[in-house]
Amino acid sequence: MLEKVSVAQARLEESVGKEVVLQGWVRTCRDMKTMCFIALNDGSCFGNIQLVADDSLTNYDSEVKKLTTGSSIYAEGKIVASPGSEQPTEVQVTKLEVYDIAPAEYPLQKKRHTLEFLRSIAHLRPRANTFNAVARVRNRLCYSIHQFFQSRGFYYIHTPLITASDCEGAGEMFKVTTLDLANVPRTPDGNVDYTQDFFGKPAFLTVSGQLAVENYACAMGKVYTFGPTFRAENSNTSRHLSEFWMIEPEMAFYTLSENMQLAEEFLKTLLRDVLNDCAEDMQFFNDRIDPSHTLLESLTKIVECDFQRCSYTQAIEILTNAKQKFQYPVQWGVDLQSEHERYLTEVHFKGPVIVHDYPKDIKAFYMRLNDDEKTVRAMDVLTPGVGEIIGGSEREYRYDVLENRLKELGLNPEDYWWYLDLRRFGTVPHSGFGLGLERILMFVTSMQNIRDVIPFPRFPGNAEF
Repeated sequence: MLEKVSVAQARLEESVGKEVVLQGWVRTCRDMKTMCFIALNDGSCFGNIQLVADDSLTNYDSEVKKLTTGSSIYAEGKIVASPGSEQPTEVQVTKLEVYDIAPAEYPLQKKRHTLEFLRSIAHLRPRANTFNAVARVRNRLCYSIHQFFQSRGFYYIHTPLITASDCEGAGEMFKVTTLDLANVPRTPDGNVDYTQDFFGKPAFLTVSGQLAVENYACAMGKVYTFGPTFRAENSNTSRHLSEFWMIEPEMAFYTLSENMQLAEEFLKTLLRDVLNDCAEDMQFFNDRIDPSHTLLESLTKIVECDFQRCSYTQAIEILTNAKQKFQYPVQWGVDLQSEHERYLTEVHFKGPVIVHDYPKDIKAFYMRLNDDEKTVRAMDVLTPGVGEIIGGSEREYRYDVLENRLKELGLNPEDYWWYLDLRRFGTVPHSGFGLGLERILMFVTSMQNIRDVIPFPRFPGNAEF
């Protein structure tokens, strides 16, 4: 009986001798007059399987010889050891059916396409080697994220995408409304009358699930949320998206030190899993995407090393004494720029470092204020080549201090009444951090534009597909 297998399965040496069914898309077809060599891919792995179809097939002249790049087919045959050195197996075809022959204008021909061009055909670019590989690595990272937390007793919490609270306090939020924008209802003083809107008040797409997931941390101990978040930031850069995915664990009774340790273990686990389970894809990124061809070596070093710890104040001292000249001046109180973070990781520490205890004025309202009342218990995980990849903190759990911080930053405590309630009823120390999925994807693949590590990028002026 024929066994339906994937290309990944068919390429294994132990599959030799099996009679199988394969289905997929033609990457190339070489016509040798009485025989065709067809490279088939179905997305299950980076490499192709070679199909050998000869002129004994009844549709050899009418269809097989006419196969083009992008055509879709069904094939039956026997897996045999390949006489060539490029692949361990190939398939001797006994039957081949054509689903569709791609026309000459099929955009993904056998040549190099620019990433900008491929972005314009985001519905087809998953068939290109680069995006095929990105999708598999993204999938493995997502699986690894859930495995990591589930194996450590965390609960997965679904936090709302529609919210009335601004977690970051920056106001860069997409408004959600059902009001008729051509005839907006007004109050007597001329403001928008949100009482007539769907929720009866202003509502937005969330910039973070953190505030909501803290509710469950204060009831269930260790939790995490993993979902889409949105920023209405008009940044048309290679590092910003309007829609992206965030992983945000939150842990009751965790100190900043415990939070840093968990973040280190988390990042190492993700890198280790990708290196182990996506070896072929990662080799492609190392050889074809990373300009220095040292991606695999760099990621392996991070997995094997201990992350250094350094206070913000110590980091400023290191940067101030550095012989290197920076574009952005360094002084206590400024936010670290990418060039500063890379100097710390690549030149001074020569490896990952976790910087902690930042000035309160450059961090969010919910971070635990230190006794010096100048710094907060925040931490950023910095890695070579990228800089900040994880940000987190111990949370402010004292009611009066949190209320004052909200007022300091011009936020209305009444908008956060439920968040403040957590500090009234059984408040506890707790900590958490956030990791942007697309940011770590850029890191592990060496892709230089964040728009190329998400299936359908959303950014200013673009909501296609």
